Amino acid sequence: MRLLHFADAHIDMANYGRHDLETGLPLRVLDFLKSLDTIVDTAIREKVDLVLFAGDAYKDRAPAPTFQREWGRRIIRLSKAGIPTLLLVGNHDLSPALGRAHAIQEFDTLEVPNVHVLSRPCFISADNLGLPVQVIAIPWISRSGLLASQDMSAADPFGIFANIESRITDLVNGWLEEADPSLPIILTAHASVQGATYGSERMVMLGADLVLPGSLVKDPRLDYVALGHIHKPQNLNQNHPPVIYPGSIERVDFGEAADDKFYIIANVARGKTKVEWRKLENIRPFIDRRCELKSAENTTEVLEAILPSPEEMEDAIVRLTVEYPREWETLIDEQALRAHAAGSFEFHLVKRPQVEARIRLPADQTVSSLSPLELLEQYWRASHAEEGEVEALQKLAREIVAGEQENE
Repeated sequence: MRLLHFADAHIDMANYGRHDLETGLPLRVLDFLKSLDTIVDTAIREKVDLVLFAGDAYKDRAPAPTFQREWGRRIIRLSKAGIPTLLLVGNHDLSPALGRAHAIQEFDTLEVPNVHVLSRPCFISADNLGLPVQVIAIPWISRSGLLASQDMSAADPFGIFANIESRITDLVNGWLEEADPSLPIILTAHASVQGATYGSERMVMLGADLVLPGSLVKDPRLDYVALGHIHKPQNLNQNHPPVIYPGSIERVDFGEAADDKFYIIANVARGKTKVEWRKLENIRPFIDRRCELKSAENTTEVLEAILPSPEEMEDAIVRLTVEYPREWETLIDEQALRAHAAGSFEFHLVKRPQVEARIRLPADQTVSSLSPLELLEQYWRASHAEEGEVEALQKLAREIVAGEQENE
């Protein structure tokens, strides 16, 4: 079995840059489509037996028809080439409202030949797939779906996830016992797995993730585990079976600036699988630089020296974050910095003016000798607030304190 595995396409990620004049598509969308074309071309050229997409075709649960058209064109190419293609539903494909269609529903509705949409946990036998391989599929499981199916309170997320983790483990073990032991078994899931290293998407997923146990995906009865959802490429098991997150197919944001991008070609055999990481070339560079100004002299030259050369920034998405005392604001020549980075695809200057964190009292005063309102006035002035603003804030503070004293 020769398998192509990829995940987290997010082809409608148009968060930077301009539009292409010829196609009307955002240039960043074209970056993602270029990687997707490389993957589809490889599958057809190398005549793989199966393409397995492990979820998140889009970033938006309700993608624009134009983006659906572009995704559909690529999947139809695989269909016409006669390559069985499994599309797992990810969290970005799934509507949070029960009963709503997911973002890749049309392939199921129209019964597109050779394309199978996996929207609920299932076991696909070799007969149903038409290939000498068996597949266990675990698409994204939403919290709303868990609440509805288990009649549990949303106030107990840990109880929900512990319950569903137990049920999934029982399901997978049951299917493994029923499977034909002479044929390879693939597990595919769009989920977090215990022990995985998260990328920049971690902050988005906090508190909303079902985490699959490592023992479940590392079961030696499995021959390959095709994962999606985490953008950082990694193999969670150095033994058999390989447990692979290929990562996203393009850099999504600055959190992935240092990550290379891949898809997987796997030769899957019973008890022995060989994995080949295929690096996606010509990925849009992300360059992230930070600087804390220590002197008020030659600020523009200092900041330009922090940035790479104009040649290195060519067609890259560049971010420069600068921390500096607030009174140096006028010393930063933003126009000159943008001219220096003119060849970049997009340049972001993030200015973070700092205020004196510590309030220094006169030598003849102590904190205990000042009232709360006097201390507050010291704070406003240390924060370099305008005189009129200080007066307005102090007036409001006096009203609040007086109100509290009346209540007491």
